[in-house]
Order: sequence, then C-alpha cells, then structure tokens
Amino acid sequence: MSMQHDIGVAVIGMGWMGQAHSRAYRRVPDIFHDYGIQPRLVVIADPVPSRRQEAVARFGFDHAVSDWREAIDQPGVDVVVVATPNAEHAEVAIAAASAGKHVFCEKPVGRTLAETTAVAEAVRHAGVQGGVGFNYRWAPMVQYAASLVRDGRLGTITHYRSRFFSMYGSNPMSQLSWRFDRDAAGLGVLGDLMPHVADMAQLLLGPIRQVSATTQTHIPRRPIPVPGRGTHFTLGQPDDPTGPVTNEDDATVPVRFASGVHGVLDASRVIFGPKCEFGFEIFGTAGAIRWNFEAMNELLVYLPDMTGLSGDHRHHDGFVRLLSSPDHPYHGRFNPAAATGLGYDDLKTIEAAEFLHRVANGTGPGPTLDDAVAAAQVAASADHASRSGGWVTVGD
Repeated sequence: MSMQHDIGVAVIGMGWMGQAHSRAYRRVPDIFHDYGIQPRLVVIADPVPSRRQEAVARFGFDHAVSDWREAIDQPGVDVVVVATPNAEHAEVAIAAASAGKHVFCEKPVGRTLAETTAVAEAVRHAGVQGGVGFNYRWAPMVQYAASLVRDGRLGTITHYRSRFFSMYGSNPMSQLSWRFDRDAAGLGVLGDLMPHVADMAQLLLGPIRQVSATTQTHIPRRPIPVPGRGTHFTLGQPDDPTGPVTNEDDATVPVRFASGVHGVLDASRVIFGPKCEFGFEIFGTAGAIRWNFEAMNELLVYLPDMTGLSGDHRHHDGFVRLLSSPDHPYHGRFNPAAATGLGYDDLKTIEAAEFLHRVANGTGPGPTLDDAVAAAQVAASADHASRSGGWVTVGD
C-alpha cells in the first residue's frame, strides 16, 4: 500500500470552472485510489455570498471567504486552484506561488505572454509545482493517438490540421462580457481557444517554430450587460446600448513545426454550427488519424497495412472507427466496458489526479506552466503575424 498524501486545496472562483475542479478533487480518491492521494477542500474564495454558501453545501469546503488573499493564507492549504476570470489569473497565481503553494491555473494563465511567463517564473522560483487546464489532453483516445505518433505507426508525419470551433459568440445579441474586452481578457480566440489548439499540436508533434495568421472580428459591437440581469450567457435586448468588441472573433494560423511538418490551426467563437468542435487530423506516410471532442470517445484511424486486404478487396480500404475501451489509457479507471464513454468531468478528474500526483511525488506528466508559456508564445506570435503579415518565429 502506497503512502497516503493528504493535500489541502483552495479553490479561487466558484463559477462553472471552479465547480468542475471541486467535483474533480472530490472524485480523485475513488477513481485514482491507487495514487494514495487524499485531497481536502479547505477553502473556497468568491466575492458572491450565495456562491460561497453553495460551495460549502455542495462540495464540503471547510471555509468560505470573499478575499482570495485570505484563502491563500488559510492554514492547511497546499494547492491553490485559480478559476477566476482571466484578468485575475496572473495576480492570484503569482501570489500563491510566492506563498509557497502549488499552483493550478486555468487557461489562459495570463492575458499576455508576459503575464503567463511571469507566473511560470514565480512558480519556478518558489520551487513548487504548476499546472494548467489543458484538459483535452487527457481523453483516452487523444492519449492513444499520441502513442501512435510517438511509436512511428503513422510513418513520417507530413500534415497537421486542427481547429477549435465554438458557437458561444455567434449571436450578435450575446452580451459584451469580459471575454470580448482586450483589457479584461487579453486576446480573443487566440487567448481563449487557441491555447488548447496550440498545446495539443505541440503535445502531439513537438514545438511550433514559425507562424503566420489572419484574424477577424465579425461582430464589432455587442449589448452592454445590465448589472443584476442574467448571466454571462444572457442575450441583450434590441434597445440596449452597445459597446465595441476589442479582440478577435476568429483566427487562422498556418504553422511550421521544428520537425519540418506544416499545418494549420483554426479557432472561432462566432462560427455557426459547431458547438464545441475541438479536433485534429494527423497525416503520415503510413497512416492517418482524426479526433474530435464532440465525439471524444472515438478515434478514426487509417492504417492500411493492418487490414490484411489486398487485390480486389481494396474497396474495403478506409478509415476505421475505434471506440474508447479499457485497452486505452485511463478508460478502465471509470468503467470496464468498451464504448461506455467518458465525459468532460472525467477529463477534469484525470487532470486533477495527475497534478496532485506530481505535487505528492515531484514528478509526473504535464501539462506544466512551461507548456502554458509555449502555447502563449504561439498565440502571441500569431497576434503579431496577423498585424505585420508574413511569418513570425515563435519566441522572438
């Protein structure tokens, strides 16, 4: 039996993401019982009293405070989970690291590359562990896809295509929330969706060396939110005053990997049709794979040399649909049956378990804050390329 590691957790922000993290930490001792980790939800920090009360009632936090600084200083806190709006990420994360706490921060870690880099440096200087919410990495079929690439099953990789298409901003009456404000959010889809795309690309194929980009703001003005009326998803009224959208709605980013592979990364928050279509396609000289989060428990695989077909049977040649099963990473922890699919909260549970395992043991799989910086470098370089034209070397 492995040693039991009791780890005190503070969650900063009790919106949807704070709730998702709280559920995940509660599930870790069950789903990952062999890790010997016992998270304890010590304190929730949120400025809204009803959210604080709900967090204690639903998730069993020991304490609830309005000021995140008080949460960081709460006795017994080992890990600080930053799930606030983007504008507060860097300040909270740096303060937590400076207090000697391990830091898990939702993406984007900073509104700018400079903020993200500052957080990573603070974590490194403090000698603590840092993590970032690139949760799509953990899907069993993504992990399996990565192993196919790593083991050379696709041959030499020649092309990469990836996109994150979401409809959340497609209605022109969607309110002018902080996500559409460059001062509050930083970049638009380059900061909100593209970090997932860039991280996945670099997880699968290694560093991106050069980028070009085109960006566009399709809906230049949106209704100004009315205090006390509705939520982030509330639609404005036709006679509401409007304000300007100050960051980009979509971005197309051609890339060149250090390996020599060429690819294209796409992101849009105003596209009409896809709900949460985060996917990738990898093409090699011996095979190809396709994955899409909207069907996250499936992987389309083209490995013609495995079919055993030849001659007149070539009409059977094509992609094969694999279904997630206990033969694929992590699936068996949640259920023993093939095609009994995992969901989003399961990815957050894997994410929490692997981060806590790294906190307890000092080593383990990422994503780390260095991965967050690498994704932010791609986004910042794409933003620069969209204004300057031509190609930009990532990191310059």
